[in-house]
Amino acid sequence: MRTHLLHLLLLAAILAGCAPAMSAAPTASITPPPVETAPAPTTAPSAPASTDAPAALAPSPALAVQYPTNPPAEDWREWPVIPIITATAIDAYARGLALGNDPRAFSKVGDCQSIKEVLMGVYALPGRYTLSPENAGLQDTIDHFQGSFDRDGQAVQGGYNAASVLSPMWANPDACQPGENPLQCEFRVHKPSIVIISLEVWWNGRTPERYDQYMRTIIEYALEKGVVPVLSTKADNVEGDHAINLATARLAVEYDLPLWNWWRAAQTLPNEGLDPTRPDGFHISKEAWTLRAATALQSLDAVYRGVTSTEPVEVAADPHPTPLPEGEGTANLPLPLGEGWGAPEGYAVREGLSPLPFREG
Repeated sequence: MRTHLLHLLLLAAILAGCAPAMSAAPTASITPPPVETAPAPTTAPSAPASTDAPAALAPSPALAVQYPTNPPAEDWREWPVIPIITATAIDAYARGLALGNDPRAFSKVGDCQSIKEVLMGVYALPGRYTLSPENAGLQDTIDHFQGSFDRDGQAVQGGYNAASVLSPMWANPDACQPGENPLQCEFRVHKPSIVIISLEVWWNGRTPERYDQYMRTIIEYALEKGVVPVLSTKADNVEGDHAINLATARLAVEYDLPLWNWWRAAQTLPNEGLDPTRPDGFHISKEAWTLRAATALQSLDAVYRGVTSTEPVEVAADPHPTPLPEGEGTANLPLPLGEGWGAPEGYAVREGLSPLPFREG
């Protein structure tokens, strides 16, 4: 018992550093980079769904169309920042609507790098962001999903990880039913049609295999509920060999899911988007907050437009990603950077978040 308590205290100490640092920052506009165009499906006759199958489980016509698939997982560094739209995503979205999911709602599953102050909360504040002319169409997506930007939801909190969101002990008792874990609670309360999954906490002792195990549970639950999972790479490499990003890419390939390659976007920033004032190698800079929010919005827009599109186009002849530019690492990626906005008025950047040790197994 004593050993168990000491283990929990150690985990708590490790996870306690997840909250963004509190500091003043000027408010400025956001100009997201241009959306990378992903290949879309070829035209093909679709087989009608069987009338004997339950309506909520009837296969989507999308599965009868040839859709692009993700590149090899080992090439994840070269994957585009904005995800491709897969047949599985389209099928899940259609089934989710039949199950009663809200087409105007998305959710997030993540840690302190997914709280609204860092990830897209600014898009709930008209006048606090600016879209460039080539990105003006993103306003339609912002308007469509209003009500989801200005919330963290039940599956986002500093210190959360792939195990925490599956444990009822970390569910909010004011919002969640007895026995619900944070993920189940969020899906019941918000009824999202799309969920962005960005779980980035790493520490010694957690293996990629354990991460993979928990992520499979999250992904399969989302697909069961007809919610489109959008996976995400992370900017840091605390584990030393990018094992978590590789594991995430492998899951995207295996489950045929969209992946937002945040790591690749972060390579365009000074210090690869990591905060040089914090030696943990995990927290991202305020400049990275802007690009993270912008590319997340672009990814949400691409997935939403992809799963609702009724105009199939031809698959690109070469589905492989464009190789990274040669030279100084990946610093030359053609992604214009937005301006840092810091914490907008009305938001208080969280500090001193309670650590969240968790129970495995």
